[in-house]
Amino acid sequence: MANSSDDRSLGELFASLSKDTTRLVRQEIELAKNEISAKVSETGKNVASLVIGGAIAYAALILILAAIAVGLAQIMEPWLAVLSVGIVVAIIGLVLVQKGINALKNLSFVPEKTIQTLKEDKEWAQQQIK
Repeated sequence: MANSSDDRSLGELFASLSKDTTRLVRQEIELAKNEISAKVSETGKNVASLVIGGAIAYAALILILAAIAVGLAQIMEPWLAVLSVGIVVAIIGLVLVQKGINALKNLSFVPEKTIQTLKEDKEWAQQQIK
């Protein structure tokens, strides 16, 4: 016959609480791992965006300097044509790099869901002790 919770001794109650607390801590650790893993994955995507933006800006710099500068050199000094094209391409590259940097700055590595559940667990444990 199973004991009701009222029939259990103080030792049994503490053993049960210890077991439940251990299981809860393990679950919280697993939740934190999953949450941090998701955030690391998101960071990887943002870093990839930063790298791709930089590579595109670099490729654009080379192509635009080669094609447009030759065309502009027909109507202005060659050095001024190359400088003008270089400035425009540099601005485009900076915009793409800044976009990636801003995305990374806004990313938080704090496991917010885990913190919330830990607060709930604390309240639960306090109720169990009463």
